[in-house]
Amino acid sequence: MKEILDYLPEEYGLNPSFNNNQLAKFIYQKYINDFDEATSLSKDLRAKLKKEFNLMPLKLKNKQISIDKSIKFLFELKDKHTVESVLLPMKQERVENGIKKSAKYTICISSQVGCKSGCSFCLTGKSGLIRNLSSAEIVAQVLFIKKYAQIPYEHGVNIVFMGMGEPLDNLNAVAKAVKILAHNDTLAISPRRQTISTSGLAKQIIELGKMNLGVLLAISLHAVNDELRDKLMPINKAYNIKSVLDAIRQFPIDARKRVMFEYLCLGGINDDISHAKALVKLLHGIKAKINLIYFNPHKGSEYKRPSEERVIAFRDYLQAHGQNATIRQSKGLDISAACGQLQDEQKRLEEVQ
Repeated sequence: MKEILDYLPEEYGLNPSFNNNQLAKFIYQKYINDFDEATSLSKDLRAKLKKEFNLMPLKLKNKQISIDKSIKFLFELKDKHTVESVLLPMKQERVENGIKKSAKYTICISSQVGCKSGCSFCLTGKSGLIRNLSSAEIVAQVLFIKKYAQIPYEHGVNIVFMGMGEPLDNLNAVAKAVKILAHNDTLAISPRRQTISTSGLAKQIIELGKMNLGVLLAISLHAVNDELRDKLMPINKAYNIKSVLDAIRQFPIDARKRVMFEYLCLGGINDDISHAKALVKLLHGIKAKINLIYFNPHKGSEYKRPSEERVIAFRDYLQAHGQNATIRQSKGLDISAACGQLQDEQKRLEEVQ
């Protein structure tokens, strides 16, 4: 049976063609649970849809809710493998200058079951790559979370491909998911609100740029020299820092936007002012935004969370030398918010049982 979330509305193959848009709006905007709820479609058509298409390729296996209202979801796929997604509330509903503003959310989604990048600080990569997700499995994470959190269709969200897996290792499915999510008859999430985060696959960065999807790009840098980055991120041996930066310079960026550089601060490893100085030189001439992230410790990790003083000093140095730098405020520290933690906890629980 085919997964309907794998298709753009015009690819559903329904006749007459206007039914494509009607059906898409039932699925993505009215959040139906069953094709029979698409009541404006004929009974015969609904029967055909039920026979040919599956509506949701995943189900909720577990979830954790933080005191800051972040929610970590563990989804079970048809083959019983699991992936994680996170809903991050960024701003509450509010009034600004007499105008009511909607709440703002970011949804962090997975693109693979496991990951082959093998970053030493990441729990997801410990089990290696199991398989790629289909575009339907990627899109379903967003659709499920919007429905679960009762986020109305018209309330936009930001999407970050920064969950489990390396998105550019699954480029075709990720690109298709971007298009489906952006379609006016689905969730209408503009590509400018979708960010693809990569550990630095230079060849695929260039390929993604040629697709001209209009998405934002985030680079997981985490080190300022190849020696350290080789240890932290084995992918650096295939695509060193220079090759990644050369690829970024070819990537089409909206004039109003910047390339995001994610820099995970590891206590005593890469959080010294000397590293900040090297980072300024490294990114010279690139329209960049540097996002400093506190390491979120997990069981068995060799790394420590850096002190607040060191991270603030690091940021201040970057800003004083012309870089756009911010410190990402950690969310979900009281739950298993780091990638792979909830999946790991679930496996441990099932082993005990």
